[in-house]
Amino acid sequence: MTDMLIATQAAAAGGGAAGWLMLVPYLLIFLVFWLFLIRPQQVRMKQHRAKIDAVKVRDQVVTAGGVVGKVTKVDDDYVDVEIAAGVKVKVVKSTLADIVLPGGKPAND
Repeated sequence: MTDMLIATQAAAAGGGAAGWLMLVPYLLIFLVFWLFLIRPQQVRMKQHRAKIDAVKVRDQVVTAGGVVGKVTKVDDDYVDVEIAAGVKVKVVKSTLADIVLPGGKPAND
């Protein structure tokens, strides 16, 4: 009777170790996703946010809708963008997609 009890306890203890071993592949999969997908995306988002926060007057920008224009006024949350001669629109700052490098063809000139 005691031999059977000891065998049952040993099997239960071994089952706990096997339970932890079953989690190892899931942890490895999560680690791979973190290193190759999640972390690089977070880095890109942080760089984009810093770029948009640094926008200043006379920068040429592209909105998320694809409109290209020149910044005429910058607020905390909004940016006034001149999209044609005398045509200004107020754009939410977070919807700016990119700041175009100088040297390209200006949108308004």
